[in-house]
Amino acid sequence: MNPSSIALSGMRAAELGLSTSAHNVANANTPSFRRQAVLQEEREGGGVNAGPTRLLVEGENLAEDLVMQKVAAYSFEANLRVIQTHDRMVGTLLDATA
Repeated sequence: MNPSSIALSGMRAAELGLSTSAHNVANANTPSFRRQAVLQEEREGGGVNAGPTRLLVEGENLAEDLVMQKVAAYSFEANLRVIQTHDRMVGTLLDATA
């Protein structure tokens, strides 16, 4: 896998993390609500697979969800920087060989 596809999988995982924590915050006052979390596992060759899961215990944890939103935003931005850097490096390489 190239760096861009690895970073893209990280961006997708971050997007899922952000939407999952937003879902948890939006439903914090819903009776019998069980929070969701994102499970991530490493892909062979690089990258990450991510998917939502429902937690077993009922109730909210707003502090954790708000922190996860910040973590997801930083993760998304970091992976975007990887893609931007890879694109610049490939462009520089092509300019040097042309």
